[in-house]
Amino acid sequence: MRMSVPLAIAVVAALALAGCKKEEEAAAPPRPVLSLVVAPSALPGTRFAGTVQAKVQAALGSRVAGRLVSRSVHVGDLVQKGDVLAVLDATAYELAVRSVRAELSSAEATLASAVANQERQKTLLQSNAAAKAAVESAEQSREAADAGVTRARTALVKAEEQLSYTRILAEFDGVVVATGAEVGQTVSPGEAIVTVARPDERDAVVDIPETSGGVAVGSRFEVSLQINPAVTVKGVVREVAPSADAATRTRRVKIALENPPDTVRLGTTITAELEGPDLTALMVPESAVLTKDGKPHVWLVDAGKGEVHLVPVETGMTAGRSLAVTSGIKEGDRVVTAGVHSLEEGQKVKIEDEASL
Repeated sequence: MRMSVPLAIAVVAALALAGCKKEEEAAAPPRPVLSLVVAPSALPGTRFAGTVQAKVQAALGSRVAGRLVSRSVHVGDLVQKGDVLAVLDATAYELAVRSVRAELSSAEATLASAVANQERQKTLLQSNAAAKAAVESAEQSREAADAGVTRARTALVKAEEQLSYTRILAEFDGVVVATGAEVGQTVSPGEAIVTVARPDERDAVVDIPETSGGVAVGSRFEVSLQINPAVTVKGVVREVAPSADAATRTRRVKIALENPPDTVRLGTTITAELEGPDLTALMVPESAVLTKDGKPHVWLVDAGKGEVHLVPVETGMTAGRSLAVTSGIKEGDRVVTAGVHSLEEGQKVKIEDEASL
């Protein structure tokens, strides 16, 4: 059967267009994609920032109220046990001591008079010149005078003790890490004036999220300086706060450092990393995961062929905008990290700059 000329022309045109389309598809350039080479990363909850603090430190203050008239130390000063750190105005306490001493002298004079009177009444009683009742009265007066002396001496000890509290002394050798009052300021009993720490025993103190597990007394950490990560020191958890902070929902953990070098100074910012097995995982961005048929998948890049293949994976815990992949890919695999919903199986791709977690 012969085709009409118009129909033949139409068929030829359609075949030409189809051929052009195939040629265009064959000549389509590879699609640029962002990708990431998968490598083990520390699981969330295993690295924490903190500071170095003294294991033993004391906030020293006075047990009495008064005006601060001198403070001889500043932050960073080294002190020895018994050094005078600060002094309060002692005028009122010195007057109190003088007053009590006067009362003691009066009580001692009264006692001496009572003792002499008692001896005199005893002598008169022996010669029948005094009644027995007079002797008993003299004895009672002597006992009362003796109690008055005891009371005055106790008051003097207390007044002198109060006077001693106007001088704040170092309780041990250490370094001043904080000051809480300035000269001229009126301080209350127990208010911290100077804080002294012992620099020989140091802790790394970190605050960990309440949801972080695996940290308990006895857990081991590797602590490094943030200013110089090459400086590291081992440590073991010696204390974990029993409850979380109401505002931050974190628990304070104190890590006892083992033989820390001098470069690990008090107040230094550190990073503490939990030691132990299974503390790393393959992490990928959330944008790399494509949910298909209710299951997570990632696009795996075949660098040799320059194409992508969709592979199923299993994911674990979430850390920020990253997911831990527990199976389906291995270390060194390259996965697409953006535009996963617009790729097709076997599609040619071109690797652009690597994405970062």
